[in-house]
Amino acid sequence: MSLTDMTGKKVPNVTFHTRQGDAWVDVTTGELFDNKTVVVFSLPGAFTPTCSSTHLPRYNELACEFKAAGVDDIICISVNDTFVMNAWKADQESENITVIPDGNGEFTEGMGMLVGKEDLGFGKRSWRYSMLVKNGVVEKMFIEPEEPGDPFKVSDADTMLKYLKPGWTAKPSVTVFTKPGCPFCAKAKALLKAKDYTFEEIVLGRDASTISVRAITGKTSVPQVFIGGEYIGGSDDLEKYFA
Repeated sequence: MSLTDMTGKKVPNVTFHTRQGDAWVDVTTGELFDNKTVVVFSLPGAFTPTCSSTHLPRYNELACEFKAAGVDDIICISVNDTFVMNAWKADQESENITVIPDGNGEFTEGMGMLVGKEDLGFGKRSWRYSMLVKNGVVEKMFIEPEEPGDPFKVSDADTMLKYLKPGWTAKPSVTVFTKPGCPFCAKAKALLKAKDYTFEEIVLGRDASTISVRAITGKTSVPQVFIGGEYIGGSDDLEKYFA
């Protein structure tokens, strides 16, 4: 395996065949990168464990932080077809990420990141990496070390943000249990947004049940808020926490 560091070079000129709604839409690298500051992270495959549990969700969670750092878009590129990428984005609820299907591996090959994963039955896939691209030119790459397996040490969202904003520290992660039509849930979410906290919302009846809330908090009412591993409580408790 021989990977290429493209720092200081232009990204490959490729047209991606994407499915948007019921129509095929061709998207060029010019449209994605020209006159923009873009963060890209690339990974071996949609729906695979590390990609779904950590890589994609964290970039999505920190999207507001990237925007505040001057990033126009966050793009996830994988050697998958557009239907798989769209389904994965919907499944992950990653509305802050632009997913790009490099189904033929042209972009990944041009980046010097196309590797063989035939041992897993994957065929040719992307090595895991991230990069900062300004006006189509790669300013910085974080390439995972050439080790066996699927290393995930440097292409994460936190590492990229610390490059963009030296001294940046992450806010604690937030989870909120809610249910549809709950005014107190809306109040808690509005307060978190006002304090610039992103959060994971677990909706009762869709993502979990009242049994889950009772098992974790001893209560059945919502909202129930957790910040950085600490149980906060309902909307009134959240107001007291911030006060």
